[in-house]
Amino acid sequence: MNPSATARMLSQLWFITIAVLAIAVLYLAKVLLLPLGFAVLFAFLLAPVVAMLERLRFPRPIAALCVILAFAGLLSVCTWTIFTQLVAIANDLPTYGGNIAQKMKTLHSPSNSAYSRAQREIEQISNELGIANSTGAIPPPSESEAKPLGASPDHPVQVREVGRPTGRLDQLGGVIEPLTTALLSVVFTFFVLLQREDLRNRLIHLSGDRNLSRMTQAMSDASRRISRYFLLQVAVNVAYGALVCIALYFIGLPHWFLFGALAFLCRFVPYVGAPIAALTPTVLSLAVFSGWRHSAEIFGVFVLLEIVTANYVEPHVYGKHTGLSTLAVLIAAAFWTLIWGPVGLILSVPLTVCLVVMGSHVPSLEFLTVLLGDQPVIPPYTAFFQRMLAHDEREASDILQNCLKSESLAAVYDSILIPALTLVEMERQKGELEESTVRFIRTSTSEMVDELGFRAAEEKAELAPAGPNGENAGTDSQSLIASPMAAPSVVVIPVRDGSDDLISTMLSQVLDQAGFRATCIPIQRIDETVAAVAEQKPDLVFLSGMPPVAMARANRIFRSLRRANPALKIVMGIWHYNEDPAKAAQMISRTEELHISTSLSDAISEAQAHVEPHPAVAEPLDESPQLVGTPSDSAA
Repeated sequence: MNPSATARMLSQLWFITIAVLAIAVLYLAKVLLLPLGFAVLFAFLLAPVVAMLERLRFPRPIAALCVILAFAGLLSVCTWTIFTQLVAIANDLPTYGGNIAQKMKTLHSPSNSAYSRAQREIEQISNELGIANSTGAIPPPSESEAKPLGASPDHPVQVREVGRPTGRLDQLGGVIEPLTTALLSVVFTFFVLLQREDLRNRLIHLSGDRNLSRMTQAMSDASRRISRYFLLQVAVNVAYGALVCIALYFIGLPHWFLFGALAFLCRFVPYVGAPIAALTPTVLSLAVFSGWRHSAEIFGVFVLLEIVTANYVEPHVYGKHTGLSTLAVLIAAAFWTLIWGPVGLILSVPLTVCLVVMGSHVPSLEFLTVLLGDQPVIPPYTAFFQRMLAHDEREASDILQNCLKSESLAAVYDSILIPALTLVEMERQKGELEESTVRFIRTSTSEMVDELGFRAAEEKAELAPAGPNGENAGTDSQSLIASPMAAPSVVVIPVRDGSDDLISTMLSQVLDQAGFRATCIPIQRIDETVAAVAEQKPDLVFLSGMPPVAMARANRIFRSLRRANPALKIVMGIWHYNEDPAKAAQMISRTEELHISTSLSDAISEAQAHVEPHPAVAEPLDESPQLVGTPSDSAA
């Protein structure tokens, strides 16, 4: 076996072993790690308050102790208030017996609905079948059946052991565990706040001197994300709970503060917290009120608040502060719930944020960022190329449309289509792509480019000034330029193949958008190309080619154009070119200075720098780039 493959397999096996051991430790050490996790989370929340007290000249132990006592006191008051409210609800339940009985009677009352009629028909048929089966004689019981249990060895007396009644300590067992976790969390939080710099320095020392910068960035990033996320979540949940309190107060539900506080706490639990917060007061309202209207109002309030909060408030407030995808949040909630139970739901997002931050700074853990992060893992042009390889034109077009929402047409061509066509050309040169696939990609991309150019022409026509009769001047193919200065004319010549021709069309579109009269000449013989240029008499000529550019053909086209018109201005476009443009210019023009553009945006700047508007002449102006000449199968 190859030594490198063996080493790689051993490394993967070692990583899997470490991961399994880590999960086992998380599960077995839950009693210790749960309070520690809450302590770190509370420390992120309380550290700014401690720092503020330190700026007021309080010693750190006093500041940390004051903050911890205030925090513990607030938790105790809230817990006691909720407990007393629950006791009050339990005492009031007997007074709501009449409403509960009335609603149960309503639910079980006969009705003339289709379901009730079907149910009665089924019961009638069942009764008739029972009567038919009972017409036969019932056989007398056998001798063995007549004997009671235990009367013979075949039926021994069953013995069952009854457990002893549970004592008070056993009943308090379910309360002692959460109280112990809460107490340990408060104690750990105090010491984390007291020695937070010392803990930070120890973690940095464990990473080693070589990873000092990387570890510092990771800790700073994790602290910033978690602190901001948790503070914003507290603010949003406080507002949510306050609105619930106000709504329930005006509806008339008793103990409205309890359900507002419950809504505040439950929203910290992903996915299941909001339904629990909504169902609890809704169920109580069924017992409190005699009708159904109040219950529907309460449930509607929670639905409305959740829709507004989840779809409008949280996306704008949280933004990209966590760096987690929606699927990652769901997976994290399931994983931490499986490891630590329902309490793990509260810690799922902060702990997963720490893992994603570690993956973004530690190369060996990069897969965590790829799997759980919300950043795109491949650039848009690679996604476009991959979708075209899969013959998925719809999704490829969606990629372009999404980018056009925030970028210009030239920027979309530069960032997506031209790099994708460069990948096509590279794969074709290596023999990885079949000619049929290349033709499909070029044809489909050409159709998308034509559609985008048509839309750009429509937008340009809508923005054009109105004519003398009120019609849009830009929509009349025989209208003259309204400006006293005519738009400069530019001819774009593809150097070699279909990809060059396709990008020439893109360049013509963006030049037309920039105010030039763009003319695109198809691929043909060089003498035909020179004749077409002489007929057009342009102000500027663009040679368009993709790497690897056919330098020899570009040089022949350049020399032929220069012989025909020594004063002609020529610019070469080598799109998505990463090498030295000066060397390429020297290979094409040999001795003459030649400007090289590597992007469409750069090409527009070069065109604006080389030509200037001149006095208008009375000649028609077409709306879209022209195609001049007849394509020829033979290219010199």
